[in-house]
Amino acid sequence: MKPYRKNDFPVAEIRRFLEPGPIVLVSSAWRREINIMTMGWHTVMEFTPSLVGCVISGANHSFELIRRSKECVINIPTVELAKAVVGIGNSSGRDTDKFSAFGLTPVPGTKVRAPLIAECYANLECRLVDARLVKTYNFFIFEVVMAHAATTPRYPRTLHYRGDGVFMLSGTSTRRYRRLFRPDML
Repeated sequence: MKPYRKNDFPVAEIRRFLEPGPIVLVSSAWRREINIMTMGWHTVMEFTPSLVGCVISGANHSFELIRRSKECVINIPTVELAKAVVGIGNSSGRDTDKFSAFGLTPVPGTKVRAPLIAECYANLECRLVDARLVKTYNFFIFEVVMAHAATTPRYPRTLHYRGDGVFMLSGTSTRRYRRLFRPDML
């Protein structure tokens, strides 16, 4: 393989290369209010206990709901929900009931008060376990305390944000390199 030819690139746009996983819809509840936000900034931090780190802007309506309730649900939509994902990201829960506006069904959680989104492929019920970085970086660390996932398809078509209004869709899966893994690393 020959080296790539490169030009300088705007540092503020490097997220295009590092977005770690699918766009998710984060649902929250505090007192009698529920909301949904679109999120792209999250990362798996540990396997056991299952920890996920998320950046939630302090300007986002969900920030206070999650900070106060100390819980949320990370819902994983598929490509079929792309228009709702963008619409949710373009609107505010301060003045919009997003479940109603986007035709989504709230389902009671089993371990948290925040609702699951029935139309999403998977739902991860989360509790805040570390808030030390919230004040400085808006970085929440959650423990996934319950997970629910559809059984089919095994590998759903998810959305991955590239910045600048561009999504990448998860594509073809391959097992070609699986044999290279040590069994304890699968």
